[in-house]
Amino acid sequence: MTRVSPTAPPHTVHRVTIADAARMRALRLEMLADSPLAFLETLAQAAARPHADYRRRISQAAAGNQLAQFVADPGGGRLIGHAGGTVLADEPDATVVFAVYITPASRGSGVLTGLIETVAQWSVEAGRKELMLEVVVGNVRAVRAYERLGFEDTGVRVPHPVTPALTELQMRRRA
Repeated sequence: MTRVSPTAPPHTVHRVTIADAARMRALRLEMLADSPLAFLETLAQAAARPHADYRRRISQAAAGNQLAQFVADPGGGRLIGHAGGTVLADEPDATVVFAVYITPASRGSGVLTGLIETVAQWSVEAGRKELMLEVVVGNVRAVRAYERLGFEDTGVRVPHPVTPALTELQMRRRA
């Protein structure tokens, strides 16, 4: 069992497996209900997706070095956090961190550190030495949390992929 800080709930961080499918679906729905602007689909879209689709997506992220999803698991119950990593064709030396979420009761307790460092380890093992992520401009809590983990604002701003009225800022760090 991994404890990332004295205040973090006891949990392990592991790469998703097919056995996590039902709990991942529940966490995904919670993510979208809690933070609808942070993710690329709506709660309604995710709720309408069949369970088989979740299982397929998880099987794709459970192995290999192009796509991975990691979860914070207190053991047996609901998952308390998620972070994914992928690689883009135009940036083969960087891992894009995506879909980062910590349940409200676990925020600020160190769960984020365990998830990001696990993505970083996977990235290095895959030969990529840089992490990149994007955060909605104005999400000060997330920006500060990522800065504490060594991410720096690159100055790059991009339109939000779902809500064009919003802008995201890009952050990077060494893996």
